[in-house]
Amino acid sequence: MKITILGSGTCVPSLKRSSCSVLIQVDTTLLLFDSGAGTMRRLLEAGITINDISYVFYSHLHPDHSGELVPFLFATKYPESYRRRKPFTIVAAKGFADFYEKLKLAYGQWIELAPGIMNIAELDNNDRDHLDCSVFDVDSLPMNHTEQSLAYRITVPNGASVVYSGDTDVCENLAILAEEADVLICESALPDEMKVPGHLTPSLAGEIATRAGVKKLILTHFYPECETADIFAQCRRTYEGPLVLAEDMMEIRL
Repeated sequence: MKITILGSGTCVPSLKRSSCSVLIQVDTTLLLFDSGAGTMRRLLEAGITINDISYVFYSHLHPDHSGELVPFLFATKYPESYRRRKPFTIVAAKGFADFYEKLKLAYGQWIELAPGIMNIAELDNNDRDHLDCSVFDVDSLPMNHTEQSLAYRITVPNGASVVYSGDTDVCENLAILAEEADVLICESALPDEMKVPGHLTPSLAGEIATRAGVKKLILTHFYPECETADIFAQCRRTYEGPLVLAEDMMEIRL
């Protein structure tokens, strides 16, 4: 597997960090996790087009995680010479299909794709769920953020696994889902001294990773306040394993 951090930022505009998005490659299959502002440009910088993506996973539907859904769909359909022919699947919590129908009330046929091109797989937002995707398995659990917030665990046949937290506050489900994971990509929105509801801090993310026995922790989803704080040192208070602070276009291989 190869992980590419496309966007390590938040809703706050930044020249350094695009909004949330992560690309995971499993053999030749490309999985996109969230699509905040700047995602499609970052994909191009990684040598990937939107037509190369087979799965799009949404952790939740806040605009900094889903803001380029509409541009993604629009660019999937237009112009005719670039129109996508290969099916892809969107994976999200229950309620996504209704969200898409409401988007179509605003955008109409501009984001309505030909039959069979886009499939929607909705996972339980109240309990553990599982999806068998042939070359990898997906497990999900609800997070402590919104009613439709999910974290995902991707496991490949050789047993390697990556967990993507999306946004969450302290949540036992994240420790359960990330148990013995090779990599946990975990939000760490603000420094310890600026904790806000619905989000983690470096030391809290480290605490969860330690309890789960995670082999490598990647912190991401940084608000500007993180740029002047010693995020690494704060996380080191609670996590002693390999630690990475995400940057846009960073690559990690398993």
